[in-house]
Amino acid sequence: MTTSPKAPATAVNLNSWRWGFTPQAESWNGRFAMLGFVAALLTEYLSGQGVLHFYNLVQTVTTVVK
Repeated sequence: MTTSPKAPATAVNLNSWRWGFTPQAESWNGRFAMLGFVAALLTEYLSGQGVLHFYNLVQTVTTVVK
């Protein structure tokens, strides 16, 4: 049984931008998800309301009890 030699993983290989379902794509997806999550938390903290309410995508429902 012959095995092909594998190239060592380097920072250039792991962080390069490639299309498709690759380990590099999953790394970039995780990085962008973390940035989006932090942006949502900052929006909520600085505005005092949720992200959907901040962009007026959800209206507040108020109940009047008599």
